[in-house]
Amino acid sequence: MNTRLSVNVNAVAVLRNRRDLPWPSVTGLSRIALEAGAKGITVHPRPDERHIRRRDVWDLADMIRKDFPGKELCLEGFPDNRFLTLCEEVKPDQTLFVPDDPSQQTSDHGWDFEASDALLRSSIDVIKRSGIKMSLFVDPDPEQPAKAAAFGADRIEIYTGPYGACHSDPALAATRLAEVSATAKAAREAGLDVNAGHDLTPDNLPALMKEVPFIREVSIGHGFIADALIYGFAESVRRFQRAMGEI
Repeated sequence: MNTRLSVNVNAVAVLRNRRDLPWPSVTGLSRIALEAGAKGITVHPRPDERHIRRRDVWDLADMIRKDFPGKELCLEGFPDNRFLTLCEEVKPDQTLFVPDDPSQQTSDHGWDFEASDALLRSSIDVIKRSGIKMSLFVDPDPEQPAKAAAFGADRIEIYTGPYGACHSDPALAATRLAEVSATAKAAREAGLDVNAGHDLTPDNLPALMKEVPFIREVSIGHGFIADALIYGFAESVRRFQRAMGEI
């Protein structure tokens, strides 16, 4: 199974929102990524709309359904009532719950399942009733996938930030990669599909894919946009796909 690339376009929206102008276009650049071979688009609409706006979510959903059948939209966010209602209305292909405080710059840790038990059970029930694939964000810890499975998740997304942060320390990177690998294998044993995301690049993806070839999807935002500033959106899709072994 080839791993699929989902491009997170939050950073495109950050740049657009610096001005009261419609460019760079979130949907336009997402279209380029999908035409180049990306299998999906991921967005994280926050309550303050500091990057992705609700309108963007609808525009992306409409574009993908009309022009890219078979490709996916993933909505990630904290499962408050506003986010759950948006998911019910838009019906993305996949929803990822992340334990973010609204003021956080980015997702930087997985769920504390014991502390969030009631919230997750009620929120997952809403998503399941809507027929949406359900994923939970977890730390690279092999004890976490079984807990996610107990809540009824279809997938986990492993937080790969600690691995990506070791770009100048090969020994520590190997340790962090082993943690991701152990977590992925535990998820497979628990019957869950495995996604991964955060600070992945064409440089660190090959080792990850060699160690965990059954990862279903990687969601890449910051590293992708940094690469695209040099190579362009379409070529960056191909660069990441080559690093993943998808092409």
